[in-house]
Amino acid sequence: MPDLLFEVKDSIATITLNRPESYNAFSEEMIVNWIAALEEIRDRDEIRVVLLKGNGKSFCAGGDVKAMVAGKGFYESKEDTTSTALARKNSLWKKIQRIPLLLEEIDKPVICQMHGYAMGAGLDMALMCDIRIAAESAKFAESYINVGIVPGDGGAYFLPKLVGIDQALDMLWTARILTAEEAKEKGLVTFVVPDGELDTFVQSYVEKLSKGPQEAIRIIKRAVYQSQTMSLRSSLDYISSKMGIVTELPDHKEGVNAVLEKRKAVFK
Repeated sequence: MPDLLFEVKDSIATITLNRPESYNAFSEEMIVNWIAALEEIRDRDEIRVVLLKGNGKSFCAGGDVKAMVAGKGFYESKEDTTSTALARKNSLWKKIQRIPLLLEEIDKPVICQMHGYAMGAGLDMALMCDIRIAAESAKFAESYINVGIVPGDGGAYFLPKLVGIDQALDMLWTARILTAEEAKEKGLVTFVVPDGELDTFVQSYVEKLSKGPQEAIRIIKRAVYQSQTMSLRSSLDYISSKMGIVTELPDHKEGVNAVLEKRKAVFK
């Protein structure tokens, strides 16, 4: 079986990390396939929602500690990823860091389903998603400091945006392990659900998004993220232009009619 599974069904793309014997720690094959899956998701209009999850007992352990101990870098590779500082940088820049850069190009909802452990880069990969749904027994930690390294995948960018600078530094400096409820209180996860209900809850959530008005959903995502670096005037100018577009689309007319007729809208 490949280290990452990718399938598209009913307009929902599912990426499943598939190294359960290693708590879904990174491998070169996993990262390469992850990049290819995101490129396909970006370019296929029929894909409406993306779901990221892990097989086995955990979501993702991040970098492969066994590979680090063996002096092979963050994951085993046939290429030179360790001999120089440049080689170690490129193992991030050309592989792992392609994931957040591709996610930035995807305007479809990206939902992360989390169980077991999400550690270090494994947690950070979840932070790059739009919504995080966790099992109540899940555990979370920014564990880089335990092996004397820094968050090389984008964690130092994403984490403070969710929890604030002081909380981010505390997590990164101490590697404190958080419960799912503690993670929710800090803003790391969006929902916490009972372990036995995780699959059902997530499936219902992604199916609801897949049946919504797609252009409006994608424009909302772009507006929310782009507004983080815009002035108020620029943000209002941007969203008023988009409003002019969506009110001309069939989905708007269907939604209005459904409300008036007290029925469920059927968006095309």
